[in-house]
Amino acid sequence: MIPGIRSSYNEAFTPEIYQAFLKELHGVYPGAIEFRVAETPVFIPRALGEQMKDTCSYIIEQICDPDFIPKTDAAIPAGERVPGEIGHPHFLAFDFGICTDSHGNPVPRLIEMQGFPTLFGFQAMYPEILEKHVRIPKGFSNYFGGLDQSAYLKVLKEVIVGDADPEEVILLEIDPDHQKTRVDFYATRDYLGIRPVCITQLISEGNRLFYDFDGRRIRVRRIYNRLIFDELNQRRAELGSIPDLTVDWDVTWITHPDWFYRISKYTLPLLEHPCIPETRFLHEISELPANLADYVLKPLFSFAGQGVVIDISQEDIAAVKDPAHWILQRKETYADIIRTPDGPAKAEIRLMYLWRDGDPRPTLVTNLARISKGKMVGVRYNQDKTWVGGSVAYFEC
Repeated sequence: MIPGIRSSYNEAFTPEIYQAFLKELHGVYPGAIEFRVAETPVFIPRALGEQMKDTCSYIIEQICDPDFIPKTDAAIPAGERVPGEIGHPHFLAFDFGICTDSHGNPVPRLIEMQGFPTLFGFQAMYPEILEKHVRIPKGFSNYFGGLDQSAYLKVLKEVIVGDADPEEVILLEIDPDHQKTRVDFYATRDYLGIRPVCITQLISEGNRLFYDFDGRRIRVRRIYNRLIFDELNQRRAELGSIPDLTVDWDVTWITHPDWFYRISKYTLPLLEHPCIPETRFLHEISELPANLADYVLKPLFSFAGQGVVIDISQEDIAAVKDPAHWILQRKETYADIIRTPDGPAKAEIRLMYLWRDGDPRPTLVTNLARISKGKMVGVRYNQDKTWVGGSVAYFEC
């Protein structure tokens, strides 16, 4: 996207540099990174970055509208509403595919969004190690608003830990040591001093929650929630007796589970913006478009790309049993825009926001990138390819 910078990076790159980088990265938490890490970051020109940020600002305005809560109440499945919701999420993430316009200029297209945490810990660790091995041009940063790693971690700690004793703040997951994102859990633990705790380790006494550590029973006051109800429901039988999270526990949720549903694919049909592809609820479509090949069929609440149908047929539509839980989204073609030694690659950028209690708006803090040469972004679509995988974007300041 910035030819001079891309050429300089590619010319300076060697397999030895990449292997040294991987050795240091994987050495921090051996065996914890299961996904492929790309050979390169993504360099974002200023104009493209501003388009992404402007689109996010538009969406945030909708979220701040008093009507947003009633408009999205139906997103929360019956039986999964959790007491204690506050008026904003603590985390926002917006995924943009990089496409091109009719003149060949790069343009962002919003693909998904979530009111749920992502790799906020790992994205502090990863760029620090990367920058020891490759040169990042002056005037580019993976952080925003003048933040550096130290200032970013200060904001992250303020949001997640607040004024609490870090020992009384937990990162809640299902079997965290075997999740594919566990490297992020470990980085978060070491940066913020909070422990990953499996839901099976929670102990309830009255309306309070506790966990045992090193022979001590510790009160849980704040929950950094990384648990997704969809996975919890799928695995409930194997988990045994666990606390019912829909009870009014005396804890503070960071962020509250209801926001996972409110800000999701469910929100996309409510938005209208040049950088947001046309999206409609499947059950509200009286007549399907004739050009189904130009659309993608997505379930509302799946995660990690599960259930997405790229090449839609009439049979796929007919097979949907609960059309109110599906969307039809106009397909966007990611551009082969990153030049690599063995062919061009596509990019998807996730802008990551933190929302401190008391702030009227969230703060854009950092990002992550995913680079692909397959049909979709994701490991399963990029087997046996190079210059693909998890990465970070550096934005022109």
